[in-house]
Amino acid sequence: MSGKDQSVISKEALMGTKPGKQIIKQGLFKKKGYKLFKRYKEEAENEFPNFAQRFTKDLLQEIKADNTPNSTQQEFAKEVGSNEIILEESQIDSIKSNLEKPEILKDRVLRILNSNFVKMTFPVFNALYDSAGEFFGTTDPEMRQNLVDGHIIAIDLSEPMDRIVDKDEDLEYLDDYKLMNPYILKIARDKISKGGEEVLKAFEEGFKDARLGQDIDTKLKSKPTNITEEEMNQCYKKYRAVMGTAGRNMALAKPPLGEIFYIGMARAAECVGCGNEIEDTIKNKFVKIPSWPLYYSLLAGDVKKGFEITMEKSNLYLSDARLALELLPDKFSHREFLEFLFLTVEHYNHFWYNQLQKANIWSELSSNLPK
Repeated sequence: MSGKDQSVISKEALMGTKPGKQIIKQGLFKKKGYKLFKRYKEEAENEFPNFAQRFTKDLLQEIKADNTPNSTQQEFAKEVGSNEIILEESQIDSIKSNLEKPEILKDRVLRILNSNFVKMTFPVFNALYDSAGEFFGTTDPEMRQNLVDGHIIAIDLSEPMDRIVDKDEDLEYLDDYKLMNPYILKIARDKISKGGEEVLKAFEEGFKDARLGQDIDTKLKSKPTNITEEEMNQCYKKYRAVMGTAGRNMALAKPPLGEIFYIGMARAAECVGCGNEIEDTIKNKFVKIPSWPLYYSLLAGDVKKGFEITMEKSNLYLSDARLALELLPDKFSHREFLEFLFLTVEHYNHFWYNQLQKANIWSELSSNLPK
């Protein structure tokens, strides 16, 4: 696992959960899943600086080449359905001029790339692409780079957008992010389109669904005590659409593998979403709005019970992800990789749930629940 918080994968942390102990066991016995995961993790870590450099170079080129940046901002706002994430026309020139300095732009890129979502998925996409290539009997290193880069960049777009909306991080750089966002999306599209018409179509549908999920998330913040299960399911589109679509496109959107990858990645992402909500609760000392912990806590009238049921919900998501393994073709080359991946997802959630229990902040969480 790669991420911002390395304490999650310390030996002590792994020994503290059942799936963590299984991870250690796989490492000790050098099992195929562990070895594949380690290989792709190391590849991603070694390649990450080159990826960041490519991303910065492409972004700089797009910013410098745009002679109508205000139109670009307006078109982006229209596509994502929000004027909150764009600049006033009077702000554009000075911010554009500042971001045309390579060292400044590189700093902003590295800030938004410092994301668990990005770092944890990079090795996964490479492995999925390779396994699909083996299944279909094709190899294309340039296509691999374009599709993986494109989807990582598309995922990374959620970082500046979330920071702009939530106003909880990088406050002094939010205007820079507003200028960068449309170009980030354009670069992602350009790279993903190299995969062909079906791949681009899948991305566009996934991006639209992710935005719908995020819109529902935003609307639910204004009615926290009246959230329904169906609304929470719709809200979780923000997780399954992004990762599920990326999974599908690592198989060039070809059946059956594309659909199987969609199921596995979409459900695993929803499982991780539950873990994210638990992690955020510890950090913020209140239950996130909206979230499964909030939904269940309010229904049960008991915060502790709400988090217990959230863990059960996360297990259901993970069970669905593991069903995808049963659908894989015989002798599929990366089955063990995916089994190990789902083990790391399970450990991640159990780790943060254990941390929440140790924190023992139930009374504080109860008092901070929306009334």
